[in-house]
Amino acid sequence: MTPVSPGSVPAVPAAPAVAVSPAAANLPTLRGHNAALVLDLLRAAGEAGASRSELAEGTGLTPQAVSKITARLRDAGLVAQAGHRPSTGGKPRTLWRLVRDARHAVGLHLDRDEVTAVLVDLLGGVVAAHRAPFDLGAPCRAVVDAAAGAVRALPAGPGRGGRPLGVGVACPGPLDHRTGVLRRVTGFPHWDGHPLRDSLSRRLGLPVVLDKDTNAAALGLALRGGEGGGDASFAYLHLGTGLGAGLVLDGVLYRGRRTGAGEFGHQVVQLDGPECGCGDRGCLEALCLAAVARGDAAGAARVLGTGAAGLAGLLDVDRVVLGGRTVLADPEPYRAGVERELAARAARTDGRAVPVSVAPGGTRLVARGAAHLVLAPLFGRLEPGTRPEDLG
Repeated sequence: MTPVSPGSVPAVPAAPAVAVSPAAANLPTLRGHNAALVLDLLRAAGEAGASRSELAEGTGLTPQAVSKITARLRDAGLVAQAGHRPSTGGKPRTLWRLVRDARHAVGLHLDRDEVTAVLVDLLGGVVAAHRAPFDLGAPCRAVVDAAAGAVRALPAGPGRGGRPLGVGVACPGPLDHRTGVLRRVTGFPHWDGHPLRDSLSRRLGLPVVLDKDTNAAALGLALRGGEGGGDASFAYLHLGTGLGAGLVLDGVLYRGRRTGAGEFGHQVVQLDGPECGCGDRGCLEALCLAAVARGDAAGAARVLGTGAAGLAGLLDVDRVVLGGRTVLADPEPYRAGVERELAARAARTDGRAVPVSVAPGGTRLVARGAAHLVLAPLFGRLEPGTRPEDLG
């Protein structure tokens, strides 16, 4: 997953920009990495907590190393005791849990016509939310002002009793998540080259990380442990004011070298078809949105399913997950229609039907995923090969 610069966490060194390995190394240079391994296991354990021996087994660390790490995390206020578990021999085992409200992060979803801001705790639970009309097509400065206003509108936002670790921003692409710069956003070419991440960071006085809306949603789903638990692969298809995909392959969010992966909506499926906002003709997005506009949910689902079947065949994903406000407004026709197209493909090929589901989380899914862009490094969820300096 992507490393960001969410500010330092007291007594917990920042995790290095490497993929999390199954086994940890007891070296001073990996103290931050090892702490992230422990925190991630405690995040997965939830309120039930885990014992030091369970943490040692799950991380590959020695019990002594785990004891030192949990002591540092306790001093930082990030973990606390969660009672005891009876032992089959000797004294009862002390359980440790993540203190979910020890730190917070902000997630910001900048859609074409509305903005959603959420404040989440360390387990991704929404503490506060704000939603308002928005115009991504307005002048850049006005958009940054409106985005900053949405963050400040949160009851526990900056200047109102709490300072989040940072702000994760999710918006339509294309963009470069490493530099935080937008490219020619479909329908809004005036954003090309604008450093949105840095502009918003200066305005808020907080670290900011930027990514595509579909990537943020896919990351949030992967960290929930449901759709993307372990080394699963799935495609998240988002149909709202546009159409895009977020890809989790073998348990890792896949962006591509230039954050260009997942431009699902701009595959041409009808030569010389209707014009798309991207300038091409016959794109999945153009056909899908045209069906939506005429009230033909079944037709839109068939187009979406045709694209999903091609994607499933190309990437061999385990599951397709649907989201976006258009799907959420009437989910069953979309789920059933996409499932039908995938089943038809399976009947023609290997016989393996790819399951289809509607993403949990409702209209806040993307905003919550954006907050995970900030939280992920704390838990060692890093993208291999990405350096912290790439993200400012």
